[in-house]
Amino acid sequence: IGFVQEAVLEALNELFDPADVARGAALAKLEKPKKKKKKKKNQNDGDDEPKEAAMNDEEKQAIADAAAAEAKPFTIADTMVTLATRADFGDYQVNAAMGLAKSLGMNPRECASKIADKIKPKLEDCMEEPEIAGPGFINLRFKQDYLTSTVQSMAQDASGRLGLPKVSKPQKIVIDYSSPNIAKEMHVGHLRSTIIGDTLSNLLEFAGHRVVRLNHVGDWGTQFGMLVEHLRDEYPAALSIETSQDVDLGDLVELYKAAKKRFDVDEDFKTRAREGVVKLQAGNEEEVAAWHALCAASRVEYQKIYDMLSIKGLEERGESFYNPFLNGVVEDLEKQGMAVESEGATAVFLDGYTNRDGTPLPMLIRKSDGGFNYATTDLAAIRHRVEMASEDGGERANRVLYVTDAGQSQHFDMVFAAAKLAGYVPETASLEHVPFGLVQGEDGKKFATRSGDTVKLKDLLNEAVRIAGDDLRSRPENENADDETIDNVAKIVGIGAVKYADLSMNRESNYRFSYERMLSLNGNTAPYMLYSYARICGIIRKASGQEVAESIQWPEASEIVITEDSELELIRNLVRLPDILNEVEQDLYPNRLCDFLFETSQKFNKFYENCSVNNAETPEIKASRLTLCTATAGTIRLVMNLLGIHVVERM
Repeated sequence: IGFVQEAVLEALNELFDPADVARGAALAKLEKPKKKKKKKKNQNDGDDEPKEAAMNDEEKQAIADAAAAEAKPFTIADTMVTLATRADFGDYQVNAAMGLAKSLGMNPRECASKIADKIKPKLEDCMEEPEIAGPGFINLRFKQDYLTSTVQSMAQDASGRLGLPKVSKPQKIVIDYSSPNIAKEMHVGHLRSTIIGDTLSNLLEFAGHRVVRLNHVGDWGTQFGMLVEHLRDEYPAALSIETSQDVDLGDLVELYKAAKKRFDVDEDFKTRAREGVVKLQAGNEEEVAAWHALCAASRVEYQKIYDMLSIKGLEERGESFYNPFLNGVVEDLEKQGMAVESEGATAVFLDGYTNRDGTPLPMLIRKSDGGFNYATTDLAAIRHRVEMASEDGGERANRVLYVTDAGQSQHFDMVFAAAKLAGYVPETASLEHVPFGLVQGEDGKKFATRSGDTVKLKDLLNEAVRIAGDDLRSRPENENADDETIDNVAKIVGIGAVKYADLSMNRESNYRFSYERMLSLNGNTAPYMLYSYARICGIIRKASGQEVAESIQWPEASEIVITEDSELELIRNLVRLPDILNEVEQDLYPNRLCDFLFETSQKFNKFYENCSVNNAETPEIKASRLTLCTATAGTIRLVMNLLGIHVVERM
């Protein structure tokens, strides 16, 4: 789609003067009749509000001239190129003519005709002649030889990138995701952040960008005073640098609960805990040793989850990393006049943010006791990620993504607004919150065990693997399979099912967790996609004499010969892959990858129902259909891998 957009953009800048368009748009807006205001109750006919004085032609022309003077060359957004809304319309639509025609005083179809004539030579290598439809839509359709050669190229690289190039202008992108809290259990919210963040990282890396995967763990705060003092009483060896790394702290969740219970009922312990925070922040040796022990023990537990989910390359950079920069943030905001005292604390007040009662909503950056808030840490992190020079240890990223729950949306809106107002965000950088909804139980309520306890992630993942294993063992075709093979496939299916169930939903929606639904072989699920891939591998094995081979060898890609409409439908779907990847790169909704996979599988099923591979009419047609099978299998493999899901050749 980028190629088409560039062609249309060139045509617009060659055909039309942006100043004329801006002038026409301004005049059209001025000529637009204003809606009559409804009369208020108890208002008589003679009580009409005074009418605004009508503008004269000279005033209108002055406004139009000012708009023209401000006009800039057309941009990609002005091309209004989209995927075709229906297959019979072609592959792409250009919707720019109607708006341009109105501004230029032209007939929309005449405007569309000018654009079509201009883009025709620019696209003739790959597109049929543009068609004008309706009031001025331009429909574009790929040439058949372009489609077949593209799919042949995909099949030639079925084990790799499917012939897809990397971006010409790579960016540095920081993705902040997962972010569990030290000494606390990872919950389903962390699962969503981890799965979504990992998929976006995979996709952006595949596109050719330099991705920095950051784990902003909660490793600092007032709770550590409580935990350190509990360790002092229960695990004194944890307070010594020499022995802290060798201490087995046992179940960290139970340790946290025990410390919290003491904090709530024991005033002496509460006092010690608060003093412990001050000592930890001051760098006292014993408190720091205990803190390191807690962090190390937590990492061991988190890594077990990451290993199960095949999460790699996630660099820990917790809240404590930014401690040296916090005072600088507050001082700078005070110097700029953005930070002011508010009830003993220091806060930033931003336009447009109010409490429910209409009073200004403060964004606290320093508490009345001198401690700092999440906003302070996030502002320091932004400076480190986009403002600080790389030679000083900063990232200088072009794009920073924050994958957290939707409940934090206002927090990030305010932090981003403050960062931009303070001048921390260069024009070359963007900050984007990637919010997601809640995971709920099948009843639509909070996701929990029957007793109401929080579901442990490890137990959740193990249960998915167990159910997948039981299903595999119950199938007659697996009667002679050994336990190791079944266990390996069960892990891929079970973990894949959990990931896919999450990713196939619009991330901003809440979704109901259901083992039965996510492990079903029917519908848009991981088991269905894994089975589709294994089935295609089986077709290729049989057609190419590889039934007993341990690992499939993709047959040599042949020239595509189209004999049925279902072949063409499958091909047109496969060549959409670059557009789908580009769409997700921009909009960050992984469910579009899942939708594409499901549609690809359905198109393949229709193709296979209508087109025999083994018993094709000629050797050329058989080779062609095998190439289609290979390109489809390669597409499923690639997209599933981007989703963080391994594929299996046999199920």
